[in-house]
Amino acid sequence: MKKDVLISLIPVVVLIAVLAITIHVFGSAALSGASQTALLAAAGLCCFIAMTYFKVKWKALEDGIKENVANVSIALVILLLIGAISGTWILSGVVPLLIYYGLQIISPSFFLVCTCLICSLVSVMTGSSWTTIATIGIALLGIGEAQGFSEGMIAGAIISGAYFGDKMSPLSDTTVMASTMAEVPLFSHIRYLVYTVVPTMVITLVIFTILGFAHPVTDAGEISLYVQTLEQKFNLSPWLLVVPLLTILMIARRMPALVVLFLSTLLAAIAALIFQPHVLLEVAGTDAPRGLELFTGMIRSIYGETQIETGVAAINDLISTSGMAGMLGTVWLIISAMTFGACMTASGMLRRITSLLVPLCRRRTGMVATTVSTGMLLNTMVADQYLSIILTGNMFKRIYNENGYENRLLSRSIEDSCTVTSPLIPWSSCGMTQATILGVPTLTYLPYCFFNFISPLMSICVAFIGYKVFRKFDETK
Repeated sequence: MKKDVLISLIPVVVLIAVLAITIHVFGSAALSGASQTALLAAAGLCCFIAMTYFKVKWKALEDGIKENVANVSIALVILLLIGAISGTWILSGVVPLLIYYGLQIISPSFFLVCTCLICSLVSVMTGSSWTTIATIGIALLGIGEAQGFSEGMIAGAIISGAYFGDKMSPLSDTTVMASTMAEVPLFSHIRYLVYTVVPTMVITLVIFTILGFAHPVTDAGEISLYVQTLEQKFNLSPWLLVVPLLTILMIARRMPALVVLFLSTLLAAIAALIFQPHVLLEVAGTDAPRGLELFTGMIRSIYGETQIETGVAAINDLISTSGMAGMLGTVWLIISAMTFGACMTASGMLRRITSLLVPLCRRRTGMVATTVSTGMLLNTMVADQYLSIILTGNMFKRIYNENGYENRLLSRSIEDSCTVTSPLIPWSSCGMTQATILGVPTLTYLPYCFFNFISPLMSICVAFIGYKVFRKFDETK
């Protein structure tokens, strides 16, 4: 049995080692192909071991890959639409308008804590961390860079807030999935999350407040330069706010994500035609105000890379876009990661590895710590938060029942680990997506995602204290 576990660990150890070397050699460019190659190579090694040592049929592995990739097919289309919405929201003037207002309203000392709170509110209302980061997150990143904050610090505040909302919103698919896997009513699950999420968020906000006040005073002239340049380059009409407001309304009405993102992209494209025709002509490469050139500029803003000249290099970088083409590397990485995860799961090697953790579940704290650790480990190995939630729920449901603990404890432990740590893994679907959307490498923003890495620790601490942790036969709740 121990030998089987050690054999099962070989692909994981090889993958981590190769990824470490790849990141060291290629740096941020590793995500342009080297990391994908490492994942596929590790998947190939996993298949070889599965077929030769564990005698697994190739058909089982192939079916596992098909199922895994099929499960993320909608997410891949969503990624492409996020790329489209990112490009159109910038070139239509929506994001520049939000930056323009934000620079004049938000004090630099309170910027980080306000960023975290704003993203929390939007994410709770929409139930989507990805949409929050791809819309309001991009605008806040621009405001923070104009105020002199490091991109890693800003991205950390954005992601911390977005994932708070992702956990606490009844509209969130991960929240619904975690409660479903543990067989807990949705609102009962959300209420139980309060005991770990609120203390974690309070600590996070305190840290961001301290960092904000420790930030050097921003040169008012630099902020004024940003404001004036955006004002000169774009037609910053308040009517542009209709686009984000309608987007939030559609999400609040629980319209499908694909529909919302498509319609939001369409609204922004129409807004660009109305308010920023000069920008579209520049993207198209001509000053001639002809309909075909406007159409060309609009389509390029949706699918491709665009550069707008403002005369200020920092603002040029801020409003440059990559459209759907910028998401292709992420799509490639996710498919590669899903292939590796499928091979590990279909071969039974993942089950053998996680079986090592079962003996650690004899006591309450050990049981929760093991659940949390397993969720984080699965995020690393299968590179997808949804798979991690499903696998962790299936693995530990019986253990919690046998030990007599409520399923609420299991659903909370899953949410405190699988959901929030997913953007911290560079090769996971969430880690790669957030890095691509914000243009900030995962390892750059990771140290500032305080909410995300405090959450698992808080879950273990609350379990150790025993506050509001009940057994099924306990009537005092």
